[in-house]
Amino acid sequence: MPNLRQLFQRHLAPTSELPMMIEVERAEGVYLYAPDGKSYLDLISGISVSSLGHCHPAVVEAVQKQAATYMHTMVYGEYILTPQVELATLLAESLPDGLDSVYLVNSGTEATEGAMKLAKRLTGRPEIISCYSAYHGSSQGAMSLMSDDYFTRAYRPLLPDIKHIDFNCEYCLNRITEQTACVIIETVQAEFGVRLPQNNYLKKLRQRCDEVGALLILDEIQVGYGRTGTLFAFEQYEIQPDILLLAKGMGGGMPIGAFVASQERMRAFANDPILGHITTFGGHPVVAAAALATLKTLLTTEHIAKVKKKEALFRELLVHPAILDIRSAGFIMAVELSGFDVVQAVIKHCTANGLITDWFLFNNRCIRIAPPLVISEKEIRKACSILLEAIDIVHKEGIDKNVERLDY
Repeated sequence: MPNLRQLFQRHLAPTSELPMMIEVERAEGVYLYAPDGKSYLDLISGISVSSLGHCHPAVVEAVQKQAATYMHTMVYGEYILTPQVELATLLAESLPDGLDSVYLVNSGTEATEGAMKLAKRLTGRPEIISCYSAYHGSSQGAMSLMSDDYFTRAYRPLLPDIKHIDFNCEYCLNRITEQTACVIIETVQAEFGVRLPQNNYLKKLRQRCDEVGALLILDEIQVGYGRTGTLFAFEQYEIQPDILLLAKGMGGGMPIGAFVASQERMRAFANDPILGHITTFGGHPVVAAAALATLKTLLTTEHIAKVKKKEALFRELLVHPAILDIRSAGFIMAVELSGFDVVQAVIKHCTANGLITDWFLFNNRCIRIAPPLVISEKEIRKACSILLEAIDIVHKEGIDKNVERLDY
């Protein structure tokens, strides 16, 4: 009789040749637990998803209560379902005027797809602009926004009329023209290895979009919901998008996404043609209830307010001659080492010692740190101790400190 590990390898479609293969029996707070009782401190939150940690009581209670009341009833947007309405209302109340209509979907990728369609529908323009080294999803349309040929060439042809600009490049803003339907950009570039906007770049981008009539879409799928120290990262840059993309931390561990715009703009999906954008499971009542509990918890606790202080503690503790740089925006941090081989060796040592870390899609020289917002100072010290020990061991083993970034 094959064991669970063998069945995993046989029947679960692979995404890489060497998966981490951590078998999870249960999870609570910032820890995952294996069947043998070994605990793993989760320093990446399932890639910025479990902001309130695993199995937060408020989220679990909301899921259980709603599952016992009703689950799927009808495709999104046709019936009045309390969890959907309350979630959309609270989200709109937490956002500036003009971001008051919420379209609930199942993931960040779907949020991207919906926003792309909405921008084309509203402007009648063909062109979409995104940034180099940005990730907005893995479906055919969202992948078309990706600049990296390694990840896209096997799936061509992709969507036409996609152009790219460099993040923080003011000169590149001239590529945004009257043919541009929208610019899709992360408020903080995550998969590059954490790149923050500089020199009022987002304000200048906002101004350029306004000049040519292009819509500005901010992707906060990874950096929203408190991860950067405010509920939404764009609050720190004194701008407002036309469309906002959300997911990951939104559901407290349940699968949900959303794109948010004004009521006037979102009405475009209701006519010419009718059902301009539809989803069967988007806004599922159980998932919406979990997302509502998550947002209520974030708004009524000090978890977000404490992010910057905890970020500073990470930066204070993570000092080692092998660490070349640390870039961070709250609780999304990139610890830069000398190369991919070193990063992989450090991740391996960390996993063996009960700490889950990862790297970045477009920057394999960096260790990813994106813990649950609920992580305590004691747990931060433990995580940093394990990480520093792993770096020290790898450093002393003499793995080439000058390994260049692997070119895909």
